[in-house]
Amino acid sequence: MSKLNDFLTESGVFFMATVDGDQPKLRPLGAHLEMDGKVLFGVGDFKNVYRQMTANPKVEIAACKPDGHWLRYTGRAVFETDPKYAEAMLDMMPDLRKIYNDETGNKMMVFHLEDATAVDIMVMGDGENLLD
Repeated sequence: MSKLNDFLTESGVFFMATVDGDQPKLRPLGAHLEMDGKVLFGVGDFKNVYRQMTANPKVEIAACKPDGHWLRYTGRAVFETDPKYAEAMLDMMPDLRKIYNDETGNKMMVFHLEDATAVDIMVMGDGENLLD
């Protein structure tokens, strides 16, 4: 998981695709952290992306590093039930506490991918599995 987390960190912003009915939806993300052997991501419970993922948990994340390597991370989103993960995400990005707090009622929903593949692909070459 460390290779995957490092790739995402070096990329900065990455993109996640979900499905809304029969329409793919793509959006930029940046929040991620590695904890308890998982790479975790966060989305708001009030956002369309959360509703899309609960209806169809299959997602794909794509990222590109400045050296031209790109990542395809595909799997099934599983939301965490332990609040320690949302707290860790908010501790890492404290400005998000303005959005996710008791006053707004918005919750950070943290998830990881299961049944996943993660491939680091060179522009002109074969990919390397990052989950081995």
